Amino acid sequence: MICCLNPDCLNPFNDKSSKICASCGAPLLPLLRNRFRVIRVLSQEGGFGKTYLAQDSDKLNEPCVIKQLAPRIEGHWALKKAVELFEKEAQRLQQLGENPQIPKLLAYFEQDNCLYLVQQFIDGQNLLEELEMRREGDIWLRCYSEKEIREFLLNLLPVLHFVHEHGVVHRDIKPQNIIRRNTPSELMGDLVLIDFGSSKELKPTLNLKVGTSIGSHGYSAIEQIRDGLAYPASDLFSVGATCFHLMTGMSPFQLWAEHGYGWINNWEKYLNYPISDELAHIIDRLLKKDIEQRYQSAVEVIADLKEAQKYPFVLPPLAEVSEQLVPPTEIFPRNRNTEFKKWLLAGAAVLLFVAGEFWYWSVRQSQIRNDTDTQPSIQPAVKRELGQPESNKRRFALIKTFNLIYDSVSSLAISPDSKTILTNSVLGTKLWSLVTKQEISVFDAHNGKVNVVAIDPVGTKFVTGSEDTTIKIWNLATGQEIRTLQKHTRGIHALAISPDGKLLASGGDDNSVRLWNLNTGEELVSFYNHNQRISSLAFDSEGKMLVSASFDGTVIIWDAKAQKLLRTLDSSYSKVYFTNFIKKPGSTSNNSVIASYNSDIRMWNPITGDKIRSFRGHSQPITSTAISSQRNLLASGSSDRTIKLWNLNTGELLTTLEGHSGKVESLAFNRDGNILVSAAKDRTIKVWQISHF
Repeated sequence: MICCLNPDCLNPFNDKSSKICASCGAPLLPLLRNRFRVIRVLSQEGGFGKTYLAQDSDKLNEPCVIKQLAPRIEGHWALKKAVELFEKEAQRLQQLGENPQIPKLLAYFEQDNCLYLVQQFIDGQNLLEELEMRREGDIWLRCYSEKEIREFLLNLLPVLHFVHEHGVVHRDIKPQNIIRRNTPSELMGDLVLIDFGSSKELKPTLNLKVGTSIGSHGYSAIEQIRDGLAYPASDLFSVGATCFHLMTGMSPFQLWAEHGYGWINNWEKYLNYPISDELAHIIDRLLKKDIEQRYQSAVEVIADLKEAQKYPFVLPPLAEVSEQLVPPTEIFPRNRNTEFKKWLLAGAAVLLFVAGEFWYWSVRQSQIRNDTDTQPSIQPAVKRELGQPESNKRRFALIKTFNLIYDSVSSLAISPDSKTILTNSVLGTKLWSLVTKQEISVFDAHNGKVNVVAIDPVGTKFVTGSEDTTIKIWNLATGQEIRTLQKHTRGIHALAISPDGKLLASGGDDNSVRLWNLNTGEELVSFYNHNQRISSLAFDSEGKMLVSASFDGTVIIWDAKAQKLLRTLDSSYSKVYFTNFIKKPGSTSNNSVIASYNSDIRMWNPITGDKIRSFRGHSQPITSTAISSQRNLLASGSSDRTIKLWNLNTGELLTTLEGHSGKVESLAFNRDGNILVSAAKDRTIKVWQISHF
């Protein structure tokens, strides 16, 4: 596919052979500046242009990010200011890019009346996305702990000191502008500071002239918002506001809009758990309204943090927190008496001991095993559960690993012949050989991130659902797009194809479940019984029933033929992530339906709605599931980096598969149930052999 670079184009994706954009009529460039291949749009920058994901053909198609400046604004001053800021950002990246925690500048040029800035692609997610993901999972992981805040500060402050030492103030530090790498290293660091478009050069003398106000309300210091003046201490205020957001889950912008700068005087009352006096003092000083009372350098903050390391951390309470936002109340006053601190420290010591024991028995202790095709024998990567026979080790084995280098996979599907797998990631939808591990094809036709993929039971078609609100149907053999379905109004997150290959079900952020004729693309019916995102869909073995799971906490069973609601199952949770039907081998009807949330999976009778059993064993939220009715197996992947295999009939935990070093994001069995494929945040795909029982 070729992406149109006209900033006003509404549908920029075109066929590779096209010379002119079918949507806007603009000329198409296969390579920008004869070097950069644009893949897709990452974001729309208002009236200033777009940000694209691209590949650098001079560097073996290494991913990169291209920022385009094509301002559609009136007024000479505004245009001049936009160009000035864009050029300054390029200069800052050129100046600061030697630091591994700042993106490198790859190119800066003008072409076709637009300015382009090309920078290093950082594989990861920003801290706001990370926080929102945590809050969708286990309640107790909603916000950052004291230990995590200390680690965050000790990771970020050195790079901020580097920036200030080079005479630059960032001016827009907030969770959105800090990316955590998916695969950090000691050399590169965990966090990356991005978006230097607002940065400003430090002057040797104090400039009393009022400047332009740039920054984000709530995160920016008063001297920056009111007077347009920015100093290293201004960035440190933003760091304090970011810490507050990560600890509480509350946006400083929201508090600023309601209370102005008044919220910083009593910020502690918004905490969900107590923190040590030492950390409270540090946050307090970061958030001082008066710049003279604030920390003046990152080095000062680091010194106080290292001094405070001799004090023990206070752990958050283990009690479950309500999902509802409760008006903030002050948990502990700043002046705590000595006797209370003694009891608190004693309690923390007990909790640490219990947590240590739990960690020891719940989380993997072995390192990742890097398998290769040249291994003389298959080495099982299996953790035998207490009480399980040693023979389980011979039933499950890791036989293949795909190392993806640049991106991680969030959804996958296996072809019916077990020869290929379909994956989606930030770099697009890809078809791989399961035998050779080689990439066969790349499909880039969506104007947004692809969230989910599915292959029909015959193996002739596959379907992709995207953030751009569209569903695309493809020919699996030729890679040609067959048609586009456009009834949804928001992003697609769930797809299911009936066993006969005739029906397609879809759902997503518009809270609707839609049924389509897969062959004609005709919409048959739409259901609006959920009131939040549709997270998962599945047909029963006969294609008569459809089950949907939603973030509204319900599981709904539909009559796919009669196109009506049959039963609603209340999960008793705020969000449900995965659901599926289960049919016992040899049975003619579906025996049960399952759904997962948090760290357990529940099974119900789909006719009566009675709960049958629960599957419990993961130490962190379950992020993916797969069913093999042939082998009576349930596979569950989790944020705890493990995969657990269960007996569907008895609920017995058979074994734990270890090897991933990141959250397991997708699982799929092949048709026979003798192959399990897993994808994780560690940028690997692993293939597991399931022996005969």
